[in-house]
Amino acid sequence: MQEFCSFGVDLSAKKGKFSVEMANQYTLQMSSAEAAALKKKLAGRAGYSPTERQYADFCFEGPKVNVAYYPKKGKLLVQGSGADDFLEFVLQVSPTGSAPAADKMVSGLVDTTPHFGVDESGKGDYFGPLVIAGVYSDARSAHELVRLGCRDSKQISDDAKISKLAAEIRQLPGVACEVVCIGPARYNEIYASMGNLNKLLAWGHARVIAALHERVPSCPRALSDQFAHEWVLKSALKQRQIPVQLEQRPRAESDVAVAAASILARERFVRWMKDTSAAAGCDLPLGCSPRVTKAAREFVALHGRERLADVAKLHFKVTAQIG
Repeated sequence: MQEFCSFGVDLSAKKGKFSVEMANQYTLQMSSAEAAALKKKLAGRAGYSPTERQYADFCFEGPKVNVAYYPKKGKLLVQGSGADDFLEFVLQVSPTGSAPAADKMVSGLVDTTPHFGVDESGKGDYFGPLVIAGVYSDARSAHELVRLGCRDSKQISDDAKISKLAAEIRQLPGVACEVVCIGPARYNEIYASMGNLNKLLAWGHARVIAALHERVPSCPRALSDQFAHEWVLKSALKQRQIPVQLEQRPRAESDVAVAAASILARERFVRWMKDTSAAAGCDLPLGCSPRVTKAAREFVALHGRERLADVAKLHFKVTAQIG
C-alpha cells in the first residue's frame, strides 16, 4: 500500500441491483458488456429463440420465459413462469435468496479471464484523499469475489460491511491488490502541477496498474471506469511503458475485479476520514454540500486557513465559499 497522507495521523497501519417487479418478473441492472455476453450465450443455447421487442437491444424466448435487454437504462427484464429457473440456472442468481445474495453480480456472466480492475474513491469529495485501488482476478478468484458479495461500493451504505469485505478480499488466494492513497496535501501539489483532475486520475490509475503489473507480469489486460477520453489514461500508461491492454467503459464497476477495487478504495477513504476527523477535532463531511462549506469554516476557525490544504482539495469551489 502506498500512502501520501498528512495532518499528524499515522495511516500506514467499494452488481447490479436486483428487483422483483411482480410474481415471475424480475429486473436486473446489466452493463452493455454483460448484455453482449448474455446475448451470445442465449444464441447458442438450446431452446432459446431470438424475437423482437420495441426498444430492446435483444429479446429471447425460452422455456416458459421471455428475456429482453433495454440498453438505454441498462436493464434486463425476465418474465414468465420459467423466470426463476432462468435466474438460477442461466444467470446463477438465486431469486428466493436473502437480500445480500440477490444483490450479487450475475455470476454466470462473470469475466474470469486474467485482468486488473481499477477504481477510485474520494474524487468528488472536498475533504479527504483521492484513493485509487486495483485488484487482479482470474478464473480461480473471480467467482470467489462474487461469492463474497463484491459489487460497486456505492451500493453498500454500511461502512462496517465495506471494511469486512475489504479484509476478505485481501485474504483471498490468488488475488493481488494495490492501494494508493493520495492525501490532500500531496493531491494539491500534484493538481497544481498538472492543472487537470483527469490527468491526476490517469497518473494514479497508471501507478496502480504499474504496481500490479510488477506483481503479476503475465496479466494481459486492465479494466477501468471511463473518467475521461481514453487517450488520457493510455498516455499515462505509455509513459510508464506498461505492456498491458487497457479497456475503459462506463459502469465498469459491474466487473467483479473493478467492484473489488472500488471496495478497497472506499474502505481506505472512509478510514482516512474517520481518523483525520478525530485528529482534527471536528467533523469532515462527505461531498460538497453547504454542510461541507460550514465544516470547512469551522476547521479554519480551529486550525487556521494554512492547514486547510492538509484536509481538503483546494481547487473545489468550496474553498472560495469559505470567505
